[in-house]
Order: sequence, then structure tokens, then C-alpha cells
Amino acid sequence: MENCIRRIMPYINQVEKPQRYLGGEWNQAVKDPHTVKCRFLFGFPDIYEVGMSHLGMHILYEAVNRRPDMLMERAFSPWKDMEALMLREGIPLYGLESGRAAGGFDCIGFTLQHEASYTNVLGMLRLAGLPLRADARGPEWPLVIAGGPCGANPEPLAPFLDAIALGEGEELLPSMLGVIGVHKEARGGLADKAELLRELAALPGVYVPSLKAHVRKAVLPGLEGAVFPLAPVVPYIEAVHDRMMLEILRGCTRGCRFCQAGMIYRPVRERRKETLLSQARELRDRTGHREIALTSLSSSDHSCIMDIVSELSAEFSGDRIGLSLPSLRANHFSVSLAEEIQKVRKTGFTFAPEAGSQRMRDAVNKGVTEEELLSTVAKAVSAGWRQIKLYFMIGLPGETMEDVDAIAGLCRKVADAGTRVMKEQNQRGSLRIGCSVSNFVPKAQTPYQWVGQESQEELRAKQARLRHMIRDKRIAYSYHDPFTSMLEAAFARGGRELAPVLERALEKGCRFDSWTEELRADSWKEAFVDAGLDMQALASKRYDMDSPLPWDHLDYGVSKAFLKNEYEKSLRGEATGDCRGQGCAGCGVCPPGTNGNVLCGEAVD
Repeated sequence: MENCIRRIMPYINQVEKPQRYLGGEWNQAVKDPHTVKCRFLFGFPDIYEVGMSHLGMHILYEAVNRRPDMLMERAFSPWKDMEALMLREGIPLYGLESGRAAGGFDCIGFTLQHEASYTNVLGMLRLAGLPLRADARGPEWPLVIAGGPCGANPEPLAPFLDAIALGEGEELLPSMLGVIGVHKEARGGLADKAELLRELAALPGVYVPSLKAHVRKAVLPGLEGAVFPLAPVVPYIEAVHDRMMLEILRGCTRGCRFCQAGMIYRPVRERRKETLLSQARELRDRTGHREIALTSLSSSDHSCIMDIVSELSAEFSGDRIGLSLPSLRANHFSVSLAEEIQKVRKTGFTFAPEAGSQRMRDAVNKGVTEEELLSTVAKAVSAGWRQIKLYFMIGLPGETMEDVDAIAGLCRKVADAGTRVMKEQNQRGSLRIGCSVSNFVPKAQTPYQWVGQESQEELRAKQARLRHMIRDKRIAYSYHDPFTSMLEAAFARGGRELAPVLERALEKGCRFDSWTEELRADSWKEAFVDAGLDMQALASKRYDMDSPLPWDHLDYGVSKAFLKNEYEKSLRGEATGDCRGQGCAGCGVCPPGTNGNVLCGEAVD
């Protein structure tokens, strides 16, 4: 088969960052396609630098390529200059490892990380030369599958996909490729597509949209012994995150009611300190990165986090290898943890109060008080931090303008608390508070899946209110575009009626919709009108709590009864405790009478 990389070489200097498209990186896996039963092309629907920073892709790359009977290659969304060139010259999407055209693979799979990537998925299929609709692809075409967090409601994309992997993929994906390989070998190809799809649907965690049966997600019982990439592919150009990534735990049971990830990745499973130290040594020796990121949904909640950080710091600080952690909880333990983490290089301190008023923090089950936040900030400033970033959300169910005003008030109190400490200790320099405000987007499989999003006018009014109230030179205010949030909300809870919208949007040039400078709002509005749909009405739609939902047939373990109860508790401002230390909350993920959380030590309060 013709090598597409060779075909692209005469034009490669005409595009930005040519090394995005050439492959050949350190640690890439190259296999003879004639020695495997199934050839899989993993499509990441964003540019190379974003995709190469995604740990999930590296995990799947290891899970598939360690198997001698299958191979996985990578493809990323080409930037618009390269896409135009490829379309002009008739060069299809290809795998970076071999230059093989996408049509030469048995299966193409996409990760669905957010709704704004959907037009990129279709754009990659178009570039591959495949018919977009699954029912238009016969046995001569590769199977098209997907997975990732948007599997919580993939219905807007369902007409374009043959199968969807629900839940965790490091065991499920190789099982799916194994079925495809056996089917192909037994029948001399993928001639009987309908039978192959029935075989895939028999696997736990595989949803076949053409069958639309009830499917429960796939879950790893624990992370010890699970596949982990100790020699990940190292990019030749700077990625968004150039660092070693250690997944220290998976899942979160804090129970923030707006958080989809916190619901769909339950239960919590931790990796042991000894395993993490061993993995870090391997990654250091095989990548050359200068930073170790301790990744998870809630890394500071690992029950042995201080021991992990202390030992990693002691072993790697001599090599000038730094540590990083996602946003921390507002308590003094977090400051002590941050002091240990940032011995090599001090960056900012990040918290996510989510709401300005205690009433709203209680409603979303955030579990942090103003007193805790201010006390933690004071301790952080006392320890030498000068940059504090705060993340908030507006448009939450039940929010009033008083709650919005409280965001500005809390930012001022944080700035005052930090300034007071600096004066008391005669510290020099200036304090910078970042206030980043996003718009609430209701998501499937959460307690807020029934509620609609506020209108564009309401969200813009709240943003304007904050912009007017935050005029303190110590505070930098930033916010998310409400139109992007409305687009996300429409697809987050919509059904298959949205498929024509995606097709029209692609025709109108919509791509890279999560990139502010690339978003074509007018084209999206026209695409919805052409399909006879109202984007704002879809985003604001409120579902009856007793009516069927478009994603009801997809079971992520958390029961609908639990989600309803959490929504009702939200209206009353009642908290639900963390089942790691406060008893079972009855979410339904674990079998009755059991606790599926796998912890390494005493849970952190």
C-alpha cells in the first residue's frame, strides 16, 4: 500500500509544524501489518500537541501493541493548512507509524473527550475517504468505533459509529480488536458486518447503536497490574503537556453534582506508592521529561499522597525533575502538600470553590467553606505563594444574582487575606488572584441531567455583572464564551436528531470548535436552522424526571434513583458524604453490601 508520508513530503514545508505529520518519534511501535490479525488506527480529534498529551491514548497504545496479534497506530486532526493540502492533493488520513492510509486498517477508533470535538471526528472520517454514516459503509470499509467520557451520551454521533466502548478501555479495546481479528480470519475479511456487530455487542461494555440494547460500562477492578505505558511515545515538538504522567488513582467519590467524570468513573481505585515510584523511574529513563504529573480527577485525595510526594521529591529533585498536581482542596494539608511538590519550581496555587456563596457550594455538594478557603490562602501566601487561581461556575441550578455577586466578594476576600499576610510578614512583591468563570453545562449521567442550561442572555448578564464588580487590580477576571457552552449543552443531552446538524456544520467549515478563534458561530446557527432545530431550546431543555432520557439504555453504574435523590438534595442544600470515609451513599456502582473502592491506606478527610 502507498506510503502517505512519502506522498506528503514534497509539500511538507508549506504547512505549520511539519513534525506533526511525520511520525518516527522515540518509543513509537512499528509492526509488520502482515503478522497481525487486526490493524487499528486510533484517531484523536484534535491537533498532535493536544493528543500527545492525553494519557488515555498512551495507555491504549501500550494495551494494544503489547499484543503480538494486533497493532495500533495514531492519527490526529491535521490543522487547517494541512487538511486543505491533503484534500487538494488527494492524500487520505494515515497512520503516523507506517504512513498507511486509514482505509487500509480494519478498524478506526476515536476518543470523545468533549462535544466540541464532534466535527473533527467527521472531518477525519471525510479525510479518510469513508462514508460518514455507518449504514452507508459496507464490509469493504473499516469498522468505526469510539470511546471516552462522551460515551455517557453518544447519541448525536451514534449514526456515524458502528460501536462504542463504554467505560475503561485498556482491557475492553483489545477484546474488541480480538473479536474483529478472529472474525476477519474466519471469514477472510469483514464481509458479514451485521454478524460482526452482534459479536461485538456480546462483549460487556460494547454499545452497538444499530442494535440499541441496554449496556453497562466496563470497569477495571483495580489499577495494580493494569496496563500502564512505561515507554510512551515522546513527541519531537513541544506538546501541551511535556511531562511524565503517573495515574495515581482513578475515580472520584466526592460527589460534586455537576461533575460527569466524578459519576462515570466510580469507584475509586488507587495505585500503591511502590508501584508509582517504580513507574516514575522507568518513565525518567525512557522519556527524558523534566516533570512528573500526578494525574487523576482528585490527586490530593490519594490516601497515601504525602508519602508518595515526599518519596518522589526526595528521589527526583536531585535530577531537577519537578512534580505537579491538579487543583488542590482548600485545606492546610494541601498547602503542606504543595510545599513538598514545588521544591524544585514554584508555580501557582489553584483551587476550585465552584460557587461564591455557601448556599450554592452546599447545593452542588462541593464540601468547602469560605473559612477553609481563606485560611488555606493565608497559609499559602505565608509559605511564599504569590499567584492564586480560583475556578468558579455560573448558571448552576437555583443560582441567583446574589450568588453571582458572592463570587466577586469571595475573590476580594481572598485578595484581602493574602495581602494582610504579606503586610504582617513584611513580604515584598505583589499578589495576583485569577478568577476564571465557566458556564454550567448540564451533562448526562449526573444529578443535573434533567435540568436545562440558562439562556445566552442570562449567562451574559451574569458575566457583565462580574466584570462590573471585579475591578480590583489584584484580581484578573476571565470567562468562557456562552455560545460555546450552549453548543456543548445542546450536544451533551441531545439525541440522534442532531446528526444532520453535525453534517451541515462540517459542510460549512466548522472544525476545532473548542478553539475560540476557530469557532464559527454563524455557521453553527445556520446548521441548526437547516436541520429544523433550535440550538437554544435544546440547550435549555428540561426533561421530566419520570420520562425516558436519550441515554437511558447506557448504564454507567450510578443508579437513576441515586441521581434523582441527589438532585432533590441539591434543591434542599443537603450534602452527601464521601463513601471512602463516611459510609456508602448508595450510588449503585458497587454490588450491595460491598465497597468497591480500592485504597492503599487511610482515606484523607
